[in-house]
Amino acid sequence: MAVAMAPSAPSSTLRSSFLPSPAHPKLSLSAKLPSIRRQLASYPRIRAVELDQNTIVAISVGVVSVAVGIGIPVFYETQIDNAAKRDNSQPCFPCNGSGAQQCRFCTGSGKITVVLGEGETDVSQCINCDGAGTLTCTTCQGTGIQPRYLDRREFKDDD
Repeated sequence: MAVAMAPSAPSSTLRSSFLPSPAHPKLSLSAKLPSIRRQLASYPRIRAVELDQNTIVAISVGVVSVAVGIGIPVFYETQIDNAAKRDNSQPCFPCNGSGAQQCRFCTGSGKITVVLGEGETDVSQCINCDGAGTLTCTTCQGTGIQPRYLDRREFKDDD
């Protein structure tokens, strides 16, 4: 079974949405205009890009992510700078502003009592505080002033 096709007319012109192509050159208005006008009309047209909803959402999320990624560190830096300008006079909570904490081994007495047996006891100097009964506060490092939140990362607990 043979498929018959209608003969097509040879097409010698290219058709594009970017280039003006009149249906018939004799009927075209641009043929009667000066050559300067014809050159201006031959520039390609720029068409808007069609964006679907998912593309718009993805672009929006990207822009917001960049803004947040820049904004949060800037915010924290300004807060640190502002906090450094203010005086900090809040007393340290663990040591009540004294700069020293009671030794946990000897409970502040400076001596350790050991029961040996048969009523015998041995009293010796505390090896944790060297008999002082107190230790330097690990929160404020002995200053008695409560450190700011971001300043606490400089101090390490000795225990």
